[in-house]
Amino acid sequence: MDTFIARMIKAALLNKALYEEVEADRNAMVQALLVVVLSSIAGTIGHPQLTGLGEIIKGILINLGIWFLWAAITLAIGTTILKGPDTRSDMGEMLRTLGFASAPGMIRVLGFIPLIGWLFHLVAGVWMLIAMVIAVRQALDYHSTERAVAVCLIGFFPYIIIYWILF
Repeated sequence: MDTFIARMIKAALLNKALYEEVEADRNAMVQALLVVVLSSIAGTIGHPQLTGLGEIIKGILINLGIWFLWAAITLAIGTTILKGPDTRSDMGEMLRTLGFASAPGMIRVLGFIPLIGWLFHLVAGVWMLIAMVIAVRQALDYHSTERAVAVCLIGFFPYIIIYWILF
């Protein structure tokens, strides 16, 4: 079994075998949770308007809630509206794969850099969305990436609205 750091690196490198691995590994839930927490800390530290321990804690709690909500929405859409012939998944699989899809968000820690910090947030957002497509495809046992993209795009709208409201 890979170490936690190796798993995070593979997740950030969009290694689909890693997403299959964590989908099947029921013991990876704590690691997935930790990826979300670390990515949240990085995003909060790298956000120039957010300072202090209270903001970091608030950021972590909001991101944990959004992670859970994103997983629930994605699971509902992916197993009903856009269900594929081999689709079968549960909340644990979705939480684990989507948790690791947060790994690219670690670069947001560089968001505090004047003039270009926003670029790290933009790149991280796009990178995490790509990782989420891979995570969804693996968690829902889809044969096509297009179906996973559709699930993510449909689920992304409630996610981004809630994120912007809270931040």
